[in-house]
Amino acid sequence: MLDERARTLLKTLVEHYIADGQPVGSRALSKFSGLDLSPATIRNVMADLEEAGFVASPHTSAGRVPTARGYRLFVDSLLTVQPMEARQMGQMEEALHGRPSSQIIASASQLLSSLTHFAGVVIAPRRPSSRIRQIEFLSLSEKRILLIIVTADGDVQNRIISTDKAYTPAELVSAANYLTQNFAGLDFEQMRLRLSAEIRQLRDDIKPLMTLALEAGDAAMTESATPYVISGERNLLDVEELSSNMKRLRELFDLFEQRSSLMRLLDVSNSAEGVQIFIGGESGIAPLDECSVIAAPYAVDGQVVGSVGVIGPTRMAYERVIPIVDITARLLSSALSTKSDN
Repeated sequence: MLDERARTLLKTLVEHYIADGQPVGSRALSKFSGLDLSPATIRNVMADLEEAGFVASPHTSAGRVPTARGYRLFVDSLLTVQPMEARQMGQMEEALHGRPSSQIIASASQLLSSLTHFAGVVIAPRRPSSRIRQIEFLSLSEKRILLIIVTADGDVQNRIISTDKAYTPAELVSAANYLTQNFAGLDFEQMRLRLSAEIRQLRDDIKPLMTLALEAGDAAMTESATPYVISGERNLLDVEELSSNMKRLRELFDLFEQRSSLMRLLDVSNSAEGVQIFIGGESGIAPLDECSVIAAPYAVDGQVVGSVGVIGPTRMAYERVIPIVDITARLLSSALSTKSDN
């Protein structure tokens, strides 16, 4: 546990670093903390905070910066959230209400992005599971196969499967025909239940392909059944902490393209109350190690159906972004619930 003096200095350091992005020295802490402490005392407290993992010293500076652990303590117990101005809340409400249902989700994502200058993301309500009309396999190389799924409503989903063994074109046709003939009209959850009972009857060499097809198909249909809208990704190119590492930035944009990992992270907020904050490595997703994700669930007629979120650097104005995410979730709930009444 930190004493009040250490908490005040850590709060001052985090706020100062968020404001200007420069390591914070003892002189600035003395000036802005409001504490009557000598520079030597402040340096001692900073050394203790560094040893405890709340701050770190960049090699090029005598000042210190917050670590992910420091941000976490700040967000959990030191942060003073700024109340939203009535004028801005009115503008947010106007941006979402009165629009067709098909546009509200995209509008919410764009709203989050424009207000925070980071990436805004919304997971839309899940659509009913699609039923399968046809499944095909196409050999891409010796151990890479393209899975093609055609649904009953004409949607087409593709997934690449990597196998441990090579399959002949005849084997792929036979496997595809088996799946189409036996499982057409079912969704992938129903397919999994039936196939788990029948898989013992299949040839041993074809069982792994069937298992991989089910896993890949289920993932593809889950993503298509859960629309996902992201806006403002390019804003992250203007964030110095992220743009200075192009390899990590490419990984981040790949994450936005693949979607599934980020959707699972945001789904966590669906089962929690209020705003959830993932700082750095807390997300468990490597490309987000230098980012924070702030997310909140939204509901239609009292039933949680999706989540909204903002993705930005760990150095963000949490006191401003948190209420933006919270209020956007509430306004989206209201707008969609109103639509369902009509």
